Amino acid sequence: MKLIKIAAIDIGSNSLRLLISNVIPTPELTHYKKVSMTRLPVRLGEDVFKTGKISKETGERLVESFRAFAAIMKVNGVEAHRACATSAMREAKNAARWVRKIRRATGIQIDIIEGEEEARLIFNAKLFDKIQPKEENLLFMDVGGGSTELTFFHAGQAGEARSFPIGTVRSLSHVDSQREWATMQAWVEECAGLRRGKIALVGSGGNINKAHKLSERPISEPLSRQFLDRLSKQIEALTPDERITEIGLNLDRADVIVPALQVYRQAMKWAGATWIYVPKIGLADGVVRDLYHQLYKEKIL
Repeated sequence: MKLIKIAAIDIGSNSLRLLISNVIPTPELTHYKKVSMTRLPVRLGEDVFKTGKISKETGERLVESFRAFAAIMKVNGVEAHRACATSAMREAKNAARWVRKIRRATGIQIDIIEGEEEARLIFNAKLFDKIQPKEENLLFMDVGGGSTELTFFHAGQAGEARSFPIGTVRSLSHVDSQREWATMQAWVEECAGLRRGKIALVGSGGNINKAHKLSERPISEPLSRQFLDRLSKQIEALTPDERITEIGLNLDRADVIVPALQVYRQAMKWAGATWIYVPKIGLADGVVRDLYHQLYKEKIL
């Protein structure tokens, strides 16, 4: 059996994630099996969205995180990897400096990608392999620390897509723009209004994944807008410490989940959606699949 180990690093505004997967190609199907997921709460966006730069302290933590990632990949025998940075690194005026430092320290090259590429990679993770929505009209939505990516689908085909500088860390830093919120609302309402029939959301991101986990529902079952409203009220009524001890949130999830759920709930309201499906797939999954198709598929099959 042929097995390829591929890694993906997702450099988000709230946290860094290293996903290592075993890719097992067969003539009938390619299997993707998660080996490990390492998540580090560096929170780049806290600096960038306030000052426009990555501070020395945060940058040094970023370099040390990549040293750890490089060691983990080496121990696991990773054959190929890609590191993708999103909103915070896109906006940091000194991003190039830290990219060079990381490359010199670890040999890992960071690709700073645009919102459209981010959405493409997430979609390439085969969102619809794990869910079977009844609705023909879908609004895919990924809410990150610094940006929100939106794509409308009809009968499985992608349509209008857009990225907005609205995110959880940006909100907690009080630098999100009411103008951007209004622009996103107008765009969602306009695109939704062009469609006949019901619309459902497909949610991506660690916070909506956690919400679905708290629901204790199978992955094939969507969450209702009413459930998200109740869950949001329950979480908001707790202190950050209580969110950690009573419902099991991680320290760096306990604050960002509140603004994240607000974004999903607002989008559901604007689109007139009752349900949100949560396939629990993200950027790192898409990067692994994309790397396999680029580097290995034609050579092996």
